[in-house]
Amino acid sequence: MTTVNKTEDEWRAVLNREQFRVLREKGTEAPGTGEFNKHKAEGTYTCAGCNAPLYTSKHKFDSGCGWPAFFDAIPGAITRHTDDSLGMERTEIVCTACGGHLGHVFKGEGFKNPIDERHCVNSVSLKFTK
Repeated sequence: MTTVNKTEDEWRAVLNREQFRVLREKGTEAPGTGEFNKHKAEGTYTCAGCNAPLYTSKHKFDSGCGWPAFFDAIPGAITRHTDDSLGMERTEIVCTACGGHLGHVFKGEGFKNPIDERHCVNSVSLKFTK
């Protein structure tokens, strides 16, 4: 996978304000507001920052959490990090290619998917291709 390295100014030039806040500053969009929360089309979800393929529609499911949910990613597309920024330990997921913040992974919530895992992803971190 190609690594994308840009300065903060270069990222600001290609991302809108909300994309920059989420992807580069680890922000979160408000629940229920994202373009892909209820999205059902078949295709591939890519990183809004660098266009690297991240998820397919086959891995998307409706979790009712207010953000797009996936139970698995394209192999090698995401990297996991420990995030203790809110005083609790969570697993942050970022785009492997550019390091853009996507959201968090939650396990063991009882969802009926093959691995009982939920990748809770900000819509603004994604683009979609049919």
